[in-house]
Amino acid sequence: MRTITLLFVSLSLLLCAHVVVAQTAQPAQQARAAAPPGVVTGPQAELPNDYVIGPEDVIGVLFWKEPEMTADVTVRPDGMITLPLLGDIKAAGMRPEALAKRLQEAGGKVLTDPNATVVVRQINSRKVFITGEVHTPNAYQLTGPRTVMNLIAMAGGLTEFAQGDKITILRGGKALKFNYKDVAKGKHLEQNILLQPGDTVSVP
Repeated sequence: MRTITLLFVSLSLLLCAHVVVAQTAQPAQQARAAAPPGVVTGPQAELPNDYVIGPEDVIGVLFWKEPEMTADVTVRPDGMITLPLLGDIKAAGMRPEALAKRLQEAGGKVLTDPNATVVVRQINSRKVFITGEVHTPNAYQLTGPRTVMNLIAMAGGLTEFAQGDKITILRGGKALKFNYKDVAKGKHLEQNILLQPGDTVSVP
């Protein structure tokens, strides 16, 4: 009798565990089912307002009901992408919706009713740089608004040898001054500008 009772208890515990695991797995399965496959950057609404496609960006080109013309492609250093049946298309410097329109026009030469969509998978072209006396000088992806102070923090802050009052922001042919000590004290905050792709912060 005792053996039968123990067997019944064991079966009951196993059944309860199975129910708990199944209930725990359901939300994860639903989340996976709801998430669009392969999307890295998320909805297009999350793209920076001034975003244009650049070299090294990964974009998904989707032609409705035309799987042979649908592909994920990386923008080459020359700004071009290569697509099945369409060949080389200029992509760099364009917004995704503008590229979709261009692809739709190009697709009209081989399709009866082309319907193209462009999805940004990865943004690799928008970079800012920080050099000199910071703990981690490097190139950093500019995926959203970022100030000079933000970038310095991402680089691990200034080293003990840094001349914080003599920092320079190089933008194109211009050199903008930045005084870390003043900004850290809440003074002359206009120096703490939003960085643009290609900016270099130099810390002597």
